[in-house]
Amino acid sequence: MKLVLIVLAFVLVALLGAPLFTLIGSIAMLSFSAEDIDSSAVMVELYRICSNPTLVAIPLFTFAGYVLAESKTPQRLVNLARAFFGSFTGGFAVVVLVTCAVFTAFTGASGVTIVALGGLLFPILLKEQYPEKFALGLITTSGSLGLLFPPSLPIILYSVTAKLSIDQLFTAGLIPGILLVVILSTYGIQQGKKAKVPTTPFSWTNVKSSVREAIWEIPLPIIVIGGIYAGTFTATEAAAITAFYVLIVEVFIYKDLNLFRDVPRVMRESMVLVGAILMIIGTAMGLTNYLVDNEVPLKLFEFTKTFISSATMFLIVLNLFLIIVGMMMDIFSAIIIVVPLIIPIATAYGVDPIHLGIIFLTNLEIGYLTPPVGLNLFISSIRFKKPVFTIVRATLPYIGILLVALLIITYMPSISLWLVNALGVK
Repeated sequence: MKLVLIVLAFVLVALLGAPLFTLIGSIAMLSFSAEDIDSSAVMVELYRICSNPTLVAIPLFTFAGYVLAESKTPQRLVNLARAFFGSFTGGFAVVVLVTCAVFTAFTGASGVTIVALGGLLFPILLKEQYPEKFALGLITTSGSLGLLFPPSLPIILYSVTAKLSIDQLFTAGLIPGILLVVILSTYGIQQGKKAKVPTTPFSWTNVKSSVREAIWEIPLPIIVIGGIYAGTFTATEAAAITAFYVLIVEVFIYKDLNLFRDVPRVMRESMVLVGAILMIIGTAMGLTNYLVDNEVPLKLFEFTKTFISSATMFLIVLNLFLIIVGMMMDIFSAIIIVVPLIIPIATAYGVDPIHLGIIFLTNLEIGYLTPPVGLNLFISSIRFKKPVFTIVRATLPYIGILLVALLIITYMPSISLWLVNALGVK
């Protein structure tokens, strides 16, 4: 009876809007207390996580992403992509996908992408004579596209939680991420032809003009990705270089932001997100330690083994579970809470940890779109002032396409691991 009352109390507090880290921390301390272990075990874990040098990359990349979102970078990226892809039927759909994927890779939060780019891209899609339903589904889906590309914050957080190499995860995500973009682009081109969308004639003048406008932003992905893979600097050093470069470019070269008026506000907003992430990480890792000490992952594996005998069936069940997790939880909480539980089970079934990371993040991308409570559905509903049901119907074809891509990524591990092995990334 006491346990039931405690559970009901936590549910009530959660419904009243209590911060997630307070709920996780409370559960962890109550669990340790029940085992007569000092509750300081949770605080020790918080200190240990915050002193992890790899974690420095999170605030730096977050700050860089917020600066890009607040500047005129989205408009310049759209113009650049449009100059190259706008000359063939359905080309602007590809522009939307590529622009959003690049933007999400740097911001790390799909909601930011929809809010920052939605108001810019949606009217252009309608002006280009794309059907409204197609446009709504495309932008909503594109909001979470790009989480597999460097320097994605979820990849960094996954590597910290799973104790894996950031460089390996960055490398492993490239081909699956490109696969998602290509498959969705193919659908976008096909729908563009079906709707007989007019094309924009290719012009070297437009190309030169758009390249000239974005000349300082074009090198950014090349510097970050190329520098990491070439071994010139680590992911943490790349984060520092990115933050410094973006600040100089947007404040002093483009002058999109004012150093004294805008930058302090952007720093404050971005660090609020970082603070929330760090609190969730610390408290969740304390709870994870309790679960590991009590052999919960091992017990889950033993329970799972009684119903699932093969790795193939395990991966099917895992995908269903992770899509539900992605639908119900934000991506940072999902990584911190779920990853430590599933890694031992997946390893026991012979699933490579790097491959598991790509499967995990792909599922969460889809979970953002999955009704009834996928986060992107509600963000798009608010952003475009459309009923949620309208957004859901518009997104269903994209969910189907992404599920096919997920199956390919899940059952062809070489898609994730080939580049890692070929480059010998450590």
